[in-house]
Amino acid sequence: MQFEEIGNISGKTLMLLPGTCCDWQTNFGTVIPTLSEKYHLICVNYDGFDGSDAIFPDMITVTEKIEDYIIKNHGGRVDGAIGSSLGSSFVGQLIMRKKIHIDHGIFGSPDLDQSGKVSAKLQSLLVVPLLTSFTKGEKKRNKTKEKLKSLFLMDEEAAEKFMNCFSKFSPESIKNEYYTDLLTHLEDDINVEHTRAHFIYANKMGEKYLARYRKYFHNPDIREFNMQHEQWLFGGKEFAEPVLKAIDEFMVMPV
Repeated sequence: MQFEEIGNISGKTLMLLPGTCCDWQTNFGTVIPTLSEKYHLICVNYDGFDGSDAIFPDMITVTEKIEDYIIKNHGGRVDGAIGSSLGSSFVGQLIMRKKIHIDHGIFGSPDLDQSGKVSAKLQSLLVVPLLTSFTKGEKKRNKTKEKLKSLFLMDEEAAEKFMNCFSKFSPESIKNEYYTDLLTHLEDDINVEHTRAHFIYANKMGEKYLARYRKYFHNPDIREFNMQHEQWLFGGKEFAEPVLKAIDEFMVMPV
């Protein structure tokens, strides 16, 4: 595991938790300069995605390591935590387990998909080989790059960085991360005193995700944005600036 603390050390603490098959440098790289002006950032890379030889074990083991770090280095409390996609599963677990306290849990357009073991196994067998094949061969790499640029409006540099994640990390870590995320369930109607759950809802994902947000969290604060999944992180200022403004609003709300 890698924890790196950067930014405005006198500002409110905001933990950044990357999504599937990503490190924080790639996942949050476009918004780090803006966030670091105001917040004391705690940037996390999970086992298997931290440049070491470690393999990602499972979601709960990694959650426990995050809890231990917050307890040891921040007295068991942070002002906020934002999860990108799968990273939101960690935010949900950290809130639900109550081993540490988060004032503002910020969920970056997650799917919060959950399943049983058989379904998770089947999905992993289908999806993981697809994810790890995106960059195999120049033709496939170029095709993937053009799709990313078209769908998310990524520029050339962002598309290259994103694709590199699928080739530089161990397929076993990717498999374990994807599989155990499906098996790590959230309770319904999570309601923790002095914690607010905020959702960045990318409406181009579809309305079924709204039902999940409301199912798992009590009275969530949902902000709707006209964009694709996590487009604010890769699609440029047009998408990033409104979301960054919302994050600032979240972080000053009473809890």
